[in-house]
Amino acid sequence: MTKKILVVEDDATTADYVTKGLVENGYVVDRAADGREGLFHALTGDYAAVILDRMLPGMDGLAVLGAIRSASIGTPVIILSAVGSTNERVKGLKAGSDDYLVKPFSFSELLARLEALQRRGAANAEAVVTALTCGELRMDLLTHRVERAGARIDLQPQEFRLLEFLLRNQGHVVTRTMLLEEVWDYHFDPGTNVIDVHISRLRKKIDEAGREPLLHTVRGVGYMLSEAA
Repeated sequence: MTKKILVVEDDATTADYVTKGLVENGYVVDRAADGREGLFHALTGDYAAVILDRMLPGMDGLAVLGAIRSASIGTPVIILSAVGSTNERVKGLKAGSDDYLVKPFSFSELLARLEALQRRGAANAEAVVTALTCGELRMDLLTHRVERAGARIDLQPQEFRLLEFLLRNQGHVVTRTMLLEEVWDYHFDPGTNVIDVHISRLRKKIDEAGREPLLHTVRGVGYMLSEAA
């Protein structure tokens, strides 16, 4: 099946170079030379992937990407940028990009990354996770219902996020830094006991008296959700 790619690039030379290579490899290509036009195509078209320049006239590439993700469109996006600093890469990935390629680049590398993203997307589509379990503990990601041995457990929103992160990483130790970044979106130490308070509340709810403990403290390191201590 022919796959369509959207190339949003204001530099005609780069756009021609990428388009030529994609067409030679069997792709159909739509092009846009500014951010607003690119966003219109991304919101209205059906694409296997979007190749998006970081710096665009009319609307910045990250703004375009943010609008795409706000519209709940999960099309894989590769950002092309002349800026290759770690900070800029992090900005791109946090904005919702799936990959970040620094100019100048080789087309073979772009093609390889594009194909890898499509393989990953196909694999994810085949294995959509709607529930997480650990022993008799079960979390339904669609209804947000949590239960243990059939008994419902009522969680506050932040407790739910915390448990979800622990379930997704069960059997592995998660550090306090990981929890601050992934659950609270803090990229610094707030100097509070917010983690300890939420861990304590969560432990009381999922590990009631008489039940085999699932939430374990690994002293000096962090926490782990596991059937085995």
